[in-house]
Amino acid sequence: MQHHFSRFLILASCLAVVFFASCEKAKSIPDEILKIPVDVKVQRFDQRFADATADSLPRLMRQFPYLFPGQYDRQFWEDRLVDTLQLRLNEEVAEAFPDFEAEAQDLELLFKHIKYYYPKYEVPTIVTVTSFVDYKNRVILNDSLLLISLDVYLGADHEFYNGIQKYFSQNFRPEQIDVDVASAFAKRKLGPPSGRQFIDEMIHQGKRLYLMEALLPLKAKNELMGYSTEQLEWAEKNEVNIWTYFVENEILFDTDPKLLQRFMNPAPFSKFYMEFDNETPPRLGRYIGWQIVRSYMEKNNIPLQMLASKSSDEIFKNAGYKPKK
Repeated sequence: MQHHFSRFLILASCLAVVFFASCEKAKSIPDEILKIPVDVKVQRFDQRFADATADSLPRLMRQFPYLFPGQYDRQFWEDRLVDTLQLRLNEEVAEAFPDFEAEAQDLELLFKHIKYYYPKYEVPTIVTVTSFVDYKNRVILNDSLLLISLDVYLGADHEFYNGIQKYFSQNFRPEQIDVDVASAFAKRKLGPPSGRQFIDEMIHQGKRLYLMEALLPLKAKNELMGYSTEQLEWAEKNEVNIWTYFVENEILFDTDPKLLQRFMNPAPFSKFYMEFDNETPPRLGRYIGWQIVRSYMEKNNIPLQMLASKSSDEIFKNAGYKPKK
């Protein structure tokens, strides 16, 4: 009896921790955002296609014409229905996402934040698909439609991702779905960089991350960067050293495209051409750009909606950025 009572107390304590943690999260979002009405519609095309037959396929093609490119005939899609890899994808996605409720709630909160800052924004219809692990197009967002490839979010160590570089696959997790959607929204809102210098790309990516942070305030900062917690800690501890390197090597205003490969683009690590390079997280130029934009927004009374229109030159001159020591 005492043993069962102890187990009950442990269970009750755990439930209480979860309950209060959820309450604290809810409290951290202003009521004016939580009360914004958002109609999130999710269409599980992945399930529909998995259940389709040669006879039902034409109807599915009429309902989702944008998912059946015209260069492929009906026979191509009939063959796809029984393709061995497609069948495996169907099974793994069904197991990982028997429903899409948790992810839909995360996206609903994201869209509430988007509508708070951009009231005229129309929430797109969400369509979940499989894409033969097309990880470079995990989400596709346009004015009315959001496509999410669920087979790219099965977990970082899933066997489907063998052979894909770890710096990509470490983010093939369900927790990254809303991050990728926020990133796609920010990309559309910001447009291209305002110049060709390294600092232009740094601040452009910093604006993107700052906007994502505003739209996903409950998300851990390492998730926004696509970092592990250890990678973020490295960046934070070495912020002064990174900035000093950029300044002393006079690369801020350089237009050499190789700088993007070294400090901006996906890679296993950043390239300082030092012995410790393989210990560094990738894309450190984006991280520093984020800190510059944060400093600018903290020191200037600029609404979030106006950030997109601010040039990198204006942001850099008025940021008063000083790296953390």
